[in-house]
Amino acid sequence: MILILKHNAPQQELQALEAMLSEQGVQVTGIHGTHHNILGLVGDTSKIDIDSILAQPVVENVKRVQEPFKACNRKFHPEDTVVEVAGRKIGGGHVQVMAGPCSVENEDQIIEVAEAVKKAGATMLRGGAFKPRTSPYAFQGLHAEGIDLLKKAKAATGLPIVTEIMAIEHLDLFADVDLIQVGARNMQNFELLKALGHSDKPILLKRGLANTMEELLMSAEYIMAGGNMNVILCERGIRTFETKTRNTLDIAAVPLLKQLSHLPITVDPSHATGIPSLVKPLSLASIVCGTDALMIEVHNNPSKALSDGAQSLTPAQFAEVMDDVKKQIAFCGKELG
Repeated sequence: MILILKHNAPQQELQALEAMLSEQGVQVTGIHGTHHNILGLVGDTSKIDIDSILAQPVVENVKRVQEPFKACNRKFHPEDTVVEVAGRKIGGGHVQVMAGPCSVENEDQIIEVAEAVKKAGATMLRGGAFKPRTSPYAFQGLHAEGIDLLKKAKAATGLPIVTEIMAIEHLDLFADVDLIQVGARNMQNFELLKALGHSDKPILLKRGLANTMEELLMSAEYIMAGGNMNVILCERGIRTFETKTRNTLDIAAVPLLKQLSHLPITVDPSHATGIPSLVKPLSLASIVCGTDALMIEVHNNPSKALSDGAQSLTPAQFAEVMDDVKKQIAFCGKELG
């Protein structure tokens, strides 16, 4: 980290600043120029609050030399992290496909979909028990009952279950959930992230609708700082000026996140555009770009779905997508499951 100091800053204030920084465990080196003085900070600067430094009267600007995220940074962990979910590996040449309905609606629905997606090649079952919705009048999910139904579907098919958590107080309900999802709207729910950092469950962290990649990685850092290193990133589309699609899939995020971080990555092509016909091409492109997993919405009767039916594939459509997904995974030298 580099601090650019104001011209003719009083020596007494400079000494006070240097003492404050030294107390935070970093080495401070002064560089004196013709027009500016600079302080170079060496050490772990991740915990230094830039805003508090900028508030000092002698500081003109602050520049980071390295990214503020450490635990998920590839510079400090060159090898790819492989996260295991109920014996299935995400990363390290393995590609998982999580498929299922946006919302768990009843027992017949979730078991029928679970059996269909497994037959087509899905390796994990996704389904919403708690559903954050824009409208307070929309279907909000079955909550604890929804998790119980997911567990029944797992018993019937053997597929590990993935479902979204919305609040810290619900954490006990997720004891038998294999992969806990943090949705886009909760990506910066920092108290929830801290609590999940003390959990032993793998966490699927979705990128927020209007968040940068660095903000996504800093949210992952919150979980990892608590000791939970089993974090999987998820690109699910971001909000842009484009109106033809529900969101815009940031396909470049996949290889860029791979460069920045060692964590495995999932792509959700269903939420990315909200258009079923685009799920296949975006899935194939994501595999080529290096994704470690796909999350695809499948409903046995999309026209009557209680949430996001318009973007869901039918089981027959999903089977068609999986035919090409399997070929693409093999072509890239990776393994499904």
